[in-house]
Amino acid sequence: MTEQIAFTETDERITLRRQVAKLAGGYGRDYFTAQARSGGKTTELWREIGRNGYLGINIPEEYGGGGGGIGDVAAVCEELAAQGCPLLMMVVSPAICGTVITRFGTEEQKRRWLPGIADGTATMAFAITEPDAGTNSHNITTTARRDAGGWVLKGRKIYISGVDEAENVLVVARAEDSRTGRLKPCLFVVPTDAAGFEFTPIPMEIVSPEQQFSVFIDDVRLPADALVGDEDAGLVQLFAGLNPERIMAASFSTGLARFALDKAVAYVKEREVFGVPIGSHQGLAHPLAMSKIEIELARLMTQKAAALYDAGDDAAAGEAANMAKYAAAEAACDAADRAVQAHGGNGITQEYGVAGLLVAARAGRIAPVSREMILNYVGMHSLGLPKSY
Repeated sequence: MTEQIAFTETDERITLRRQVAKLAGGYGRDYFTAQARSGGKTTELWREIGRNGYLGINIPEEYGGGGGGIGDVAAVCEELAAQGCPLLMMVVSPAICGTVITRFGTEEQKRRWLPGIADGTATMAFAITEPDAGTNSHNITTTARRDAGGWVLKGRKIYISGVDEAENVLVVARAEDSRTGRLKPCLFVVPTDAAGFEFTPIPMEIVSPEQQFSVFIDDVRLPADALVGDEDAGLVQLFAGLNPERIMAASFSTGLARFALDKAVAYVKEREVFGVPIGSHQGLAHPLAMSKIEIELARLMTQKAAALYDAGDDAAAGEAANMAKYAAAEAACDAADRAVQAHGGNGITQEYGVAGLLVAARAGRIAPVSREMILNYVGMHSLGLPKSY
């Protein structure tokens, strides 16, 4: 008989959400945007999240974490975003890198890297995207070759988040299979100060303290134990990190959507035109009500995806995670657009803080996987339609 999996949240997770919201509310959107526009970082917030045990809540207790699951760290990510502080590195460091190392790292690797990820003192970035291998990760050309008992990496990555704030980067490269000669994906932890590892910022329109980088890997030499997991199981290990990535991206988007909706609702309750609050007009009330529905539906699918993943059902979690990410990005785009419209001319000023959400929300339709690729996935895997790519 199939085990039943509950998609509702426990009292403990609801309490977690309240605690994170309270902590992040002490910083808020003004802090976040001020740091972004001045070229600063959100280090104080990041470290406080870590000190309180929220950053590494999905990492096992023996390595300094909270022993929870992806659903817990996704809740943290969502509540931060809902307070106007969407931290992209939450998606990357604890969720992707922390999960991969927890599941596939050696005992020594876990003890070396997980405590720093958990408390925020040793953030880890993730590098998979390349100039000619964005959506199609099978086209990755960054290579790893064996050399003198270690590895030598060479290649280029693009749109890599937060490299300037990370001590290490989990790099996806391709190594030659000694039996077949074919290239297979493998995961390597690369120190950001390694000789031959260079990165340059990419100017972005998004208002965020977390920058994007082009990364150049020029014959970077690594010890043998830089390889995470089994080199013959690269795809399994890679996708073990990508399902959490999609779940976290969905939470990031639903948090942004909640923040946008809250700003819009507060404004239309107070702003008066023709002697009544503008929120009394259905032309504004109905779109905001639609956003409320869309957000709650996306949150529910995100909780389902997290529950399936934490229960070890990777196949079902993959389908749900893709659907959650799609639904959440759409909800965020709609909510941001409606928030700007509800504010009228004030919606495109810096003072009211909603215009910047348009680009941030729109990024969710593109990364970490485009909505078109999600539709391809659902068409092929969920509906059984012929493969289109």
